[in-house]
This record gives sequence, structure tokens and C-alpha cells, in this order.
Amino acid sequence: MASKSKIKGNAYERELVDYFKEKGFESERSRGSDGRSIGEAEDVDGFFMYKGKRVKFQAKRRKSVPKWLDLGNCDIVVTRADRGTTTVLIDLDKFLEFIGGTEKEDPTLLRNILKDK
Repeated sequence: MASKSKIKGNAYERELVDYFKEKGFESERSRGSDGRSIGEAEDVDGFFMYKGKRVKFQAKRRKSVPKWLDLGNCDIVVTRADRGTTTVLIDLDKFLEFIGGTEKEDPTLLRNILKDK
């Protein structure tokens, strides 16, 4: 039987895929949280399609998020480990607002995608 942690993680991955689909994006979860099942690296939990490209995600659900990651009144939190790469944390709804919606919401996006191919 799967651990409570594994069950919680799988549920969150399904929740994210359902969220992206509700917002009009094509989305898929990897089987067994193994990205190789969808042709990606092992650590990829799923993806959604944006402008003809896969946006891969790794889902992490925690009882609480460290205080220093709280967005407060900001749109994003930007962080970096010493000598590491910079990472941006953003509210998921705000992220979708920033990228400008889906092809279903804006048919010109699809035209732009096809024009670029």
C-alpha cells in the first residue's frame, strides 16, 4: 500500500492537471510520478501545453510553506542558492494571467503558433 505522503502527492498532481484542463490547457500527469511514462525525465510529474510547447512541472505539496516564501503583497518571490540558478515563485492563477491565457480564450494565440511553425 502507498504511503500517506505518496497518496497526497499523487492527489496534488491530479489536482494540478485538472486545474490546467479547467483553464483550457491540454495537460497530462505522468504515471507513477515518473516522467519517463510521458517521454520526459524521471522527475517530471506532469505538463501543460502552452503555445505548442510542454511546460513541465514538479509538484510539491507541504503542510506549510516556509515564511520566507510567502508572497505577501508581492506578485513573485525570487530566490537563489549561492552560485545557483534563480527561481521564481508565483501564485498559479497570477502565473496564468501573466502568460496571457490559453488558445481557447484568445484564438490569435493559435494563429501565432501556427505562423511560427
